Amino acid sequence: MTTDNPASSIRSRISGRVVPVRGDDIDTDRIIPARYLRTVTFDGLGEHVFEDDRASSSHVFDDANYAGATVLVANENFGCGSSREHAPQALLRWGIQVFVAESFAEIFFGNCVSLGLPCMKAEAADVDRLMAAIEADPTLEVDCDIAAQQVHFGSDHIPAVVPASSRQQLLEGSWDALGQLMDEPSAIEAAASRLPYINGF
Repeated sequence: MTTDNPASSIRSRISGRVVPVRGDDIDTDRIIPARYLRTVTFDGLGEHVFEDDRASSSHVFDDANYAGATVLVANENFGCGSSREHAPQALLRWGIQVFVAESFAEIFFGNCVSLGLPCMKAEAADVDRLMAAIEADPTLEVDCDIAAQQVHFGSDHIPAVVPASSRQQLLEGSWDALGQLMDEPSAIEAAASRLPYINGF
């Protein structure tokens, strides 16, 4: 897997191997079961991704061919259901750094952007072509170019759109609101000094 600058918060290009997750309307309860919402931190959630699906049948997340994938390709309405941020947090901890799908649930999309995880939207036929190529050769790497809004694989490529406002945040590194806040410790201290419940009056 490569990025333009792994130490940077800029997300303009991500490449790596792919895990194809077929099926429409894959919801957040399937991505990370509700019992894991009680965790205090997100640490360790990656090992529980798709846990119930994996227990009931064979699943691509248990297929050694896709171990180490950093790109997840899905179909329509990926991440629907409840608004839990645990879903993208768990996928991030499993190793996913970018998503390509026909469409995403709105809240899932927003939660991903706040983590610096690009969600690239492609046409159904293009997603199917990409999935078929990966299933034929799981070692195939893809290059997700967020700036150019294209996904390259082998000698082929497909258009994959990221909405303008989100794309700008990813390309500028301005998606990390907490990181930007922590870059201004003096401003934090100044604001805290004006709060009556901090100063006891």
